[in-house]
Amino acid sequence: MPTFNDPTMMRQIIMDHYEHPRNRMKLTQPGVKTKHMDTSGCIDDINVNLLLENGIIKALSFEGVACTISTASTSIMTELLMGKSKKEATYIIEQYMKMIHAQPYDESVLGEAMAFQNTYKQASRIKCATLAWQGLSELLKEEK
Repeated sequence: MPTFNDPTMMRQIIMDHYEHPRNRMKLTQPGVKTKHMDTSGCIDDINVNLLLENGIIKALSFEGVACTISTASTSIMTELLMGKSKKEATYIIEQYMKMIHAQPYDESVLGEAMAFQNTYKQASRIKCATLAWQGLSELLKEEK
């Protein structure tokens, strides 16, 4: 597990996910739900794609254009939440949002998303770091 109090390590994780984003693709399976998300203050314009089967995230991806922070956080999100139950994913999203907003959170469930723990210090980047997470949260709420 990386040390998340090392700024160099956190930057490396973010740049790796930006330069080599995971799960950046369109999902074409039947049952895929898509949420379009964008920001007015940045280039972020993405679709979050979710396939939930029996309450489990079977597929999770994104497509579109996004800045470094948005791309990296989305890539990490897709890896972290793939295979999780709706309940687990909702909890992890809640903990991520708490971290981003400098509230007490459960770091044990965040994995590489911990690389964004200092985002609250850059208010202009909060929207970028949370865009896809908010989109996925909305998709999960829509699923009964």
